Amino acid sequence: MLRITELKLPLDHTDEALRPAIVQRLGISDADLLNFTLFKRSYDARKKNSELQFIYTIDLEVADEAPLLQKFADDHNVNPAPDVTYKVVGHAPADLGERPVVVGFGPCGIFAALLLAQMGFKPIVLERGREVRQRTKDTWGLWRKSVLNPESNVQFGEGGAGTFSDGKLYSQIKDPLHHGRKVLHEFVRAGAPDEILYVSKPHIGTFRLTGMVETMRKEIEALGGEVRFEQKVTDVLIDNGQLQGIELASGEQLLSRHVVLALGHSARDTFRMLHARDVFMEAKPFSVGFRIEHPQTVIDQARLGKYAGHPKLGAADYKLVYHAKNGRSVYSFCMCPGGTVVAATSEPERVVTNGMSQYSRNERNANSGIVVGITPEQDYPGGPLAGIELQEQLESKAYLLGGSNYHAPAQLVGDFVAAKASTELGSVEPSYKPGVSLGDLALALPAFAIEAIREALPAFNRQIKGYAMHDAILTGIETRTSSPLRITRGADLQSLNVRGLFPAGEGAGYAGGILSAGVDGIRIAEAVARDILGIPTP
Repeated sequence: MLRITELKLPLDHTDEALRPAIVQRLGISDADLLNFTLFKRSYDARKKNSELQFIYTIDLEVADEAPLLQKFADDHNVNPAPDVTYKVVGHAPADLGERPVVVGFGPCGIFAALLLAQMGFKPIVLERGREVRQRTKDTWGLWRKSVLNPESNVQFGEGGAGTFSDGKLYSQIKDPLHHGRKVLHEFVRAGAPDEILYVSKPHIGTFRLTGMVETMRKEIEALGGEVRFEQKVTDVLIDNGQLQGIELASGEQLLSRHVVLALGHSARDTFRMLHARDVFMEAKPFSVGFRIEHPQTVIDQARLGKYAGHPKLGAADYKLVYHAKNGRSVYSFCMCPGGTVVAATSEPERVVTNGMSQYSRNERNANSGIVVGITPEQDYPGGPLAGIELQEQLESKAYLLGGSNYHAPAQLVGDFVAAKASTELGSVEPSYKPGVSLGDLALALPAFAIEAIREALPAFNRQIKGYAMHDAILTGIETRTSSPLRITRGADLQSLNVRGLFPAGEGAGYAGGILSAGVDGIRIAEAVARDILGIPTP
């Protein structure tokens, strides 16, 4: 196999134009090109006055590879294609006695369980929330009727928090063993569009994710695994530093010396239980802020210019960073083109926001988190749980500011920058359900965060025209950007002081987003397999 990089074609090229472009680039006959696949397609919109082109990376087979490699020896854009095939670390023995347990069935737990099942280990999955169809109904109960189910919501249930998001499938993690490709291939097998394998910023959207997680669950079960819903873990059984099993809210004890903790970042009661059992953990940085909404057309025009609205480009996104004078960093987080701001609390009398998009990304507004980085040393000293306590305080205050009915506090961007409370909406209609309560968001976050965001918004306007438009909406608050703690693990991916406990994914502080969580689930499944099979940690 060969790989061509930086193959450029006009934005409006036909599908049929790709093959002759490859033939021309290599200087071969059409018959010599045996087959080809798209590995990556991207475009660069940073230069405002240049013509947009698609930029391709192509893997291909030719009739006689060696002469071509010699011909292009000095061309760094034509090389042997790397092997990106995923390889399992081993298979369960026929006499496997003890089954591994996976706690949590979000992206990390799904992939940990799927890989363990594919290797023959027949995992038992425990998910505190409900299966995805019922969970969706419960989530809509909050959005439409202000009725919260603390065990079945945006955070808890089959599919995890990523199910009610933009479904982004890209990450900046290093992936030398091609775990990320494995994640994408499994998603395609489960019903995702093939394009996620090659577009530069793949996403799926909430609607498609719902069916996909059901399909993956069924495969786990078909391979001998079990997925048990409404099964909340309330204790861990530890003997002399070795995990022996877990205890459920029902009082049932499930014995296993290999337990994957794929909790998600909102399982605060479980974090507290683990801390009480002296499982080693430490506070880590996270971020707090608001959701900002603009008309998607404003973002499209600013980012794509004359190509705004082009059907091959879809809704435009952005990524922004600003370093404020007070030393704080402000940045955009989880940008959702053509999406909505959603109520994401999992606890009574608290308000949290998140962003969500469908695959089509065709809602009227663009939204993104605008958040400020905070650290335990500077902002929440006091131990591993101090970040959780700060989150809870801020979310409870947001609930009161919103009117104590799960409405979210909100403010027009122009009023926020001018330090003036908002009293009526402008041209931008907020998408947050069950509703917003206009006022002064300066009351919702620490003063340093308000100061930094006020300074950042006009600066962002210099990068994206219209970003600080008066009528854009800020909705509060965004606090669950990532886990505020890390359940630290060693080189063997087990807890530092409890052997057999495998902290994993976002909740353990080792992932951020669907792809990286899925990758971490695969890595953890491999670590469990190695430990059971006696294979040394590489």
